Amino acid sequence: MNWLTDFVKPKLSSLVNRKDPPSDLWTKCGCGERMLYVSDLKENLHICSYCDQHMYIDFDSRFKQLFDDQQYDLIDIPFENNDPLQFKDIKKYTDRLKAAQQKTNQKDAAIVATGKIGGQTVCIFLLDFSFMGGSMGQYVGEAFKISCQKSVELECPFISIASSGGARMQEGIVSLMQLPKTVAAVNLLDKKKIPFISVLTHPTTGGVSASFAMLGDIIIAEKGSMIGFAGKRVIEKTINEQLPEDFQTAEYLLEHGMIDMVVHRKELRDTLSRVLSFLKK
Repeated sequence: MNWLTDFVKPKLSSLVNRKDPPSDLWTKCGCGERMLYVSDLKENLHICSYCDQHMYIDFDSRFKQLFDDQQYDLIDIPFENNDPLQFKDIKKYTDRLKAAQQKTNQKDAAIVATGKIGGQTVCIFLLDFSFMGGSMGQYVGEAFKISCQKSVELECPFISIASSGGARMQEGIVSLMQLPKTVAAVNLLDKKKIPFISVLTHPTTGGVSASFAMLGDIIIAEKGSMIGFAGKRVIEKTINEQLPEDFQTAEYLLEHGMIDMVVHRKELRDTLSRVLSFLKK
């Protein structure tokens, strides 16, 4: 027996060929305190266990948290984005769309679902920030309209959950046209006496905050969310003044009467259930 070939060489080979651990086991919060185990983070509803920061949460986890028995039905949006401006920067807009679709396995940033919260049927429209920053273009505007029509059809409350950087710049003026389109859809809810609850999460900015997101009959914000139109630094440079440190936070907006309540993510389902129960009376 040759101990070099039979023992030492296999050991060396196992060390050299050792595979790196999966890169998706750990993540880090913006607080920089410690590394977070992804499975623990999911169990904690994507909330940092050290600083309580509400991190990004995917639409499936969000829906399962909110809907009774984690059951919901997705509503198909029969619309294909056709790149109205044939926009191109360093990449074609169509290429960016394909990349986002492959990354998220979604058609676009908007997801619509129906189900029950506290035993009451609701329709939820959600913007997923992982798809091009939750930006609003043609598809999102159409999805919002269809979700409002679905609420009217089912005669059930409508809930929007926003997380967005605003209008989608690759669609230019066509994107801006979605602002009045969503406002018109909200007016339909109002005419039909359908309750509209708007939930603002981090971040809710730009054209989304300037349209449907701030039009809810009741406006709820998740703890610590950034909510505004233009960015804080842009405003400071424009007016040449320093703004408060907590400017554009959910807590700041509540203090100044812009929203109705600030809720911790773990309490959102119970809060919505209570609000829906109140609106039913």
